[in-house]
Amino acid sequence: MKALFIVYNQAYNQEIVEILEQFGQRGYTVWSEIGGRGSVDGEPHLGSHAWPTQNHALLSVMDDGLASKVMQKLREVDASNPALGLRAYTLGVEDAL
Repeated sequence: MKALFIVYNQAYNQEIVEILEQFGQRGYTVWSEIGGRGSVDGEPHLGSHAWPTQNHALLSVMDDGLASKVMQKLREVDASNPALGLRAYTLGVEDAL
């Protein structure tokens, strides 16, 4: 199993959930109003007067094959609008309750 951790511009909030639903993935946890700055380029998302945009983050645990499919779809979304900011990471899940 994989844990898929996605950090994204708040503008993507509904689209990210729709991607999970498209693949039949029901369970996830969301953190909203998160500040941050990308490691490569782009503007900071800090929720401040100077940098008003914020990020959200989502964590979902799924089968390995499904995680690969969702990652591919996320790559397509990011490529269509790289200025918004979207990062995703898969992490191995050794055990779950």
